[in-house]
Amino acid sequence: MYVFIIKQPVLRDQVQQVRPPMHVDVSRTIKKASVKILDAFVDSVFEFADQPLLPSQNNFSPVEELKEAVLITDIEGKIPNNFREGVYIRNGPNPLFGGLKVTKSVFGRSSHAWVEGEGMLHAVYFSKDSDHGNWKVVYNNSHVQTETFKLEKQRNKPSFLPALEGDSLAILSAYLLNLLRFGMVNKYISNTNIFKHSGKYYSVAENAVPQEIDICTLKTLGNWDVNGAWKRPFTSHPKRAPGTGELVTIGVDAVKPFHVVGVISADGDRLVHEVDPGLNRSTIIHELGVTQRYIVIMDFPLTIDLKRVVRGGPLIKYNKEEYARIGIMPRYGTNSDSIKWFDVEPNSTFHILNSFEDGDDVVLWACRALDSIIPGPDMGLNKFEWFSRRFKPINSVDHDLDGTINSTSAEDGLLFTRCYEWRLHMQTGEVRERNLTGTEFSMDFPIINGNFTRVKNRYGYTQVVDSIASSTSGMMKFGGLAKLHFEEPERKVQTDDQELIKAEYHMFEDNTFCSGAAFVPKEGGFEEDDGWIITFVHNEDTNISKVYIIDAKKFSCEPVAKITLPCRVPYGFHGDFMPISS
Repeated sequence: MYVFIIKQPVLRDQVQQVRPPMHVDVSRTIKKASVKILDAFVDSVFEFADQPLLPSQNNFSPVEELKEAVLITDIEGKIPNNFREGVYIRNGPNPLFGGLKVTKSVFGRSSHAWVEGEGMLHAVYFSKDSDHGNWKVVYNNSHVQTETFKLEKQRNKPSFLPALEGDSLAILSAYLLNLLRFGMVNKYISNTNIFKHSGKYYSVAENAVPQEIDICTLKTLGNWDVNGAWKRPFTSHPKRAPGTGELVTIGVDAVKPFHVVGVISADGDRLVHEVDPGLNRSTIIHELGVTQRYIVIMDFPLTIDLKRVVRGGPLIKYNKEEYARIGIMPRYGTNSDSIKWFDVEPNSTFHILNSFEDGDDVVLWACRALDSIIPGPDMGLNKFEWFSRRFKPINSVDHDLDGTINSTSAEDGLLFTRCYEWRLHMQTGEVRERNLTGTEFSMDFPIINGNFTRVKNRYGYTQVVDSIASSTSGMMKFGGLAKLHFEEPERKVQTDDQELIKAEYHMFEDNTFCSGAAFVPKEGGFEEDDGWIITFVHNEDTNISKVYIIDAKKFSCEPVAKITLPCRVPYGFHGDFMPISS
C-alpha cells in the first residue's frame, strides 16, 4: 500500500489549519478503477440468462423473504403435549434475481449447478403458553446474508460469473474475473445445512466458512472463522466429538493442501488441533464420521481438478475408474502416517447415517450410489436427459451382487441410492461391504436420533426418492420417508443372497414431496425411537406447503399434526430441530 502524506512539519501545520490531513491511497484508487474497467468488460462480453424450469420443477424456484414472522393457526391434528419447544429450521438454495444463471460469451458457456443459489432459512417456532399449555406456532424465512449476498444485493444484478459447470475456457475466465473483481472465485452460498455449537447457530455450505445466525430473528451475524484460526472452507456436516464436546470439521480446497481436518474447542473459541491428512487429490468430502476414538474420512473419486479444466475437462468430475478408500484417523492424529486406509469399491457417497466402533471393527453406514449427482453432465450434454436416466428405478433392472447395474443403458439408475455398510477391521485390514436396503426405493438424506451418534444405534431414517417423479422432472424428489431397523432382517425373500434390513415406509399423498427431515426426541423418552420425524412437505397439485409431524413409533400411520404454512417453501437440503426455551 502506497500512501502519500505531507511530511514537512511547518507546511503540514499550515495546511492543517485550513483542512484535515490529506491521505491519498493510490492502491485503493487503482483497484477501484480496475474493478470498474473489469465490470464494464464483463457487462459487454458476458450475457446472463435464467436457467429455465419445467412445470414439474416449479417448487425449485425461489420465493420472496417475508417482512415479518407469521402466526400459524391452520393445524390439522394435534401437536403432542410432550413435543419440545424449539425451532424446526431448514436450509436450501433460493437464488437471487429470478433463479440460477447461465452465461454466454466469446469464451463459451458456463452455468450454476443445481446445488447453487443463495441460502434461505425456513423456520417454524414451537412455544407453549405457560398458563394453559397451548401451542403457539410461528413461521419465518430469511436469506443468509453473506458478504457476497450483500454485495450483489447492493449492485442489484448478477455479478459473479458462474464457475462450476461449463466450457473449460469459460470456467477459467470466470475464475479469473471473479478473483480480480471480488477477491474470491465464487459466492458464499451458505445454503446446505445449519448446526449448533456452544450455544450458537451457524449456516454453512462447504465452499466457505459458516455464518453465525440469530436463531430467533434469522439475522446473519457474520462469518465464523474461529477467531481467525480457520482459514479455509468448512464441511457442511461437522460432528461433535464424544466426551469432549469439541467440533470436528474438514476443509476442502482446489490447491494443496487439499484437505485440513480441524478440531475446535467445546466453547468454539479455539482451534485446538489441525492436520493435513495427506490426500493427493482434491476429493469432495461432504461429510465425515466420528467414533469414540476416530475420525472417518471418505476419499472417493469425486474430485475438483484445476489442471483438468486447463486441459479442457470439467472442474468437478466423478471417475469410477479411480480408486476409492476410507481412512480411519485418531482424533488427534498428527500426520498422514496416523491414518489407516482401507480400499473399497468405487462409489459416490455424500451422507452418513452413523459411524461407530464394534469390537475391532469401525462400522460406517451411509447412502451410496454408483455415480455422483454433483455437478451433473458436462456442457454439451442434455442435462434433463442426463438426470432423468440416472434417477430411473432399478427394482426391475438386473444388478450384480456388488451393486453394479446391468441395463440396456449403462446410465439407467446410477443415482439410485441404497443404504450401505462398510466394516473395517482395524487389526487385519479386512473390508466387508454390503447393501443394507434393496432396490424397491432409492433413499438419501439420512438422520438418526442425535443422542446415538458415534455409538451403535438400532434405528435410522431417510427420505425416500420418488424415482418416477424424479425421472420425469429431471430433479430429485422425495415422496416419502423410511424407518430402518438395523437389528431386524428383511422378511421378504431375497433373490441375490444379500442380507437386507427391515424398512418401514411413510409415503405421502400423490405429487407431495418432502425436504429437510429431522428427528425430534421426546421429552422424557427412554427408547431410541421415542420421538417424532418432522419435515417440510409440498403438494404440487395445490401448491401448498406444510410441516408434518410423524410419530416415529407409529411410523406408517397418519401424521399426528399437519401444519399449513402461509407461503410456499421450495425444496431444499438439510434441516434440524433446535430445542430452545420460549
